Amino acid sequence: MVSYSTPDFESKICAPEQLESRLASLPRPLVFTNGVFDVIHRGHVTYLAQARALGASLLLALNTDASTRRLDKGTDRPINALEDRAAVAAALGAVSLVTWFDEDTPLQLIQRVRPEVLVKGGDWAPEKMVGASEVLARGGAVRSIPFLHQRSTTRMLERIRASVAGKAVGSKPA
Repeated sequence: MVSYSTPDFESKICAPEQLESRLASLPRPLVFTNGVFDVIHRGHVTYLAQARALGASLLLALNTDASTRRLDKGTDRPINALEDRAAVAAALGAVSLVTWFDEDTPLQLIQRVRPEVLVKGGDWAPEKMVGASEVLARGGAVRSIPFLHQRSTTRMLERIRASVAGKAVGSKPA
């Protein structure tokens, strides 16, 4: 019988209470971004690669399942549980470390990890980003990365639901 070891990317998943010790080994400047990253798509991976290029390491902080539900993304969101979202994100080469937060915003986490660069997607103006004033006050940078690929998990799920509803209501089997 063949034995398989745990994939290396699993070691990039870090509980919030272990962050300080894990961050000490990451090269700086540290880039911080956050979000749900529920169903990873081309827009996500492009954005994460661009964010990583702004520093030497990228910390991705995921909303917990409860935090995601408070974002008004729909009662059935997230589709994927935190542990699965963390594993998929950790498998991406651009991501150095994955952690999570249960609060409505990552402000406390940003204050703890003290990133040199704070990044969000193009739908966020830098002055509206949670933690921007704290990062700027320490001499850091705040960036909004324009979307190269207009993708949205919410829109993707709407298309899937519409397709399923259309088939369920009066479509004939092939």
